[in-house]
Amino acid sequence: MTQESLSYRDAGVDIDAGDELVERIKPLARKTMRAGVLGGIGGFGALFEVPARYRQPVLVSGTDGVGTKLKLAFQLQQHDTIGIDLVAMSVNDILVQGAEPLFFLDYFACGKLDVDIAAAVVKGIARGCEFAGCALIGGETAEMPGMYPAGEYDLAGFAVGVVEKSAIIDGSTIVPGDVLIGLPSSGAHANGYSLVRKILARSNPDIGLAFDGDRTLAEAIMAPTRIYVRPLLALMQALPVKGMAHITGGGLTGNVPRILPPHVKAEIAQAAWPRPSLFAWLQHQGGVAESEMHRVFNCGIGMVVVVARESVQQALQILRDAGEPAVVIGSIKLRSEGEAATIVV
Repeated sequence: MTQESLSYRDAGVDIDAGDELVERIKPLARKTMRAGVLGGIGGFGALFEVPARYRQPVLVSGTDGVGTKLKLAFQLQQHDTIGIDLVAMSVNDILVQGAEPLFFLDYFACGKLDVDIAAAVVKGIARGCEFAGCALIGGETAEMPGMYPAGEYDLAGFAVGVVEKSAIIDGSTIVPGDVLIGLPSSGAHANGYSLVRKILARSNPDIGLAFDGDRTLAEAIMAPTRIYVRPLLALMQALPVKGMAHITGGGLTGNVPRILPPHVKAEIAQAAWPRPSLFAWLQHQGGVAESEMHRVFNCGIGMVVVVARESVQQALQILRDAGEPAVVIGSIKLRSEGEAATIVV
């Protein structure tokens, strides 16, 4: 008996759908092109030429995902902004070392490819790249039957930037008396969502109701991560920046210490900025301790910048001119043996 001929489509992989997605992605990627791109979407590898203005270029790379915020994207059928989160998590990370983001690649994996959903995700990725001034020059779409539940997918992103070797920012020049400037977050960004989801499951709110001005609770929870590239590149070009910390998983108390020399500590005054209502709601509904809030969430500060005291007013002016309502949130002090590297008072 002759067996029926099988195809890849019979196995659950639709090559034609993948090709359609590539064609829909191409115009999105073209909008992100910048000087240095030597090839477009669709090749086996992406080519980029380091800008000639760098005398001793050092490449800085970063990779990340968006964690369990994806679960809420699936539940709410909100796929158009999660790509912004993806770009932000990587470009903000390489930015803090002084790097200008050059290009970005994404990895999208699913059990069965839904071209409309995938295109919405990539549209968000392209928007994030535009905000960051970097090119979306490649990626991978993997359709893997049986690996993911229906309607779900996974995302990863990869960013590469460049910094002049003499201009690398590593926190080594931070000394007592330096000042911490905070740049506001748009919400929880893409961190702490396992706890967010636990709180939502416990409180079972109507997330479609008005919550914060014109926003619903769902919109507040899903607000995309802010991308700080343009204002901070402008700041770095104008004055010496001693250190920067992207406030991701680990919150303020976990991320600021990553840029501090061993002999100093950061003292942060939580009264220096208004805590967004989302965090007050999460804390109340979850009965979350104050120390845990600062260890898990950004609590309203998405980026911390350290500058010398004499540079503070100029730095604030530059950031505010760039649309960042930055505020002084603390200072650097000598650290005694056994003291925590960062305290929030």
